[in-house]
Amino acid sequence: MKDRFTIGEIAKLHNLSVKTLRYYDQIGLFKPAEIDPNNNYRYYSTEQFEHLNTINYLRSLGVPLKDIKKQFEERQLDDFLELLKRHQVEIAQKISELQQIHQRVDNRINEIDLAKQSNNIHQPFIRYYNDRHILQLNHDIQSQSDLELSLRKIENTSHLTSSIFIGSVGVTLPIERINQMKYNAYNSVFIAIDDEHITSELKSTLPAGKYVCLYCQDARIHSPSYYECLFEYIKKHQLTITGDAIERTIIDQFMTNNPEEYLSEIQIPIL
Repeated sequence: MKDRFTIGEIAKLHNLSVKTLRYYDQIGLFKPAEIDPNNNYRYYSTEQFEHLNTINYLRSLGVPLKDIKKQFEERQLDDFLELLKRHQVEIAQKISELQQIHQRVDNRINEIDLAKQSNNIHQPFIRYYNDRHILQLNHDIQSQSDLELSLRKIENTSHLTSSIFIGSVGVTLPIERINQMKYNAYNSVFIAIDDEHITSELKSTLPAGKYVCLYCQDARIHSPSYYECLFEYIKKHQLTITGDAIERTIIDQFMTNNPEEYLSEIQIPIL
């Protein structure tokens, strides 16, 4: 055969592994032009290069092998065009998902940078927030076990993956329970979501407005003194509390082994 190439040579020329070429042969996608009957060596020709180039092109676009195989079996132009159009839609969806991930990572970076640079540790301050979209489960949370099980319920109900949770989880604590010194008697858990187009029966909103905030150098809120500090500030400035307190962990033991870098936050909506 003119211009005969071994499987190893073809693999090197096309930046593929021998294992991949053997698999293509096995599924009938790309078979050698000749097999030596004496030693079963596979040989390929230059006439097959464009065939393999097309496979590599479609694979680089993420087209599944079964669809590529079907295209080569039928070789209909309209089918090929439909294949590309269908994959174009899938690519657009992936781009949208990556943009959401990028936004989530960007928000997380900005939050940690802002917290690290803050001079307000253990000092109340006022911050304005726009509407924040959340998935919220109204349920009494009194232990870490309650929290984890509730998060799984949000995940399963809303068809989310756990990757969205990192840095996005919060709990709410009614002011009347704080006044009763029930500091761990949370009444809901929520996950902040960056994509407002997510649909779920658990979807809710933390309303826009002013919040009295306090950064706490702990992985979890555990000291009544934090709320005493906030209430003193609210009273001193003649502010009115308009909703439940919000607690969020920003930096914990899974991000650093230095307890001095732990950080949580309390937010209380006010007028």
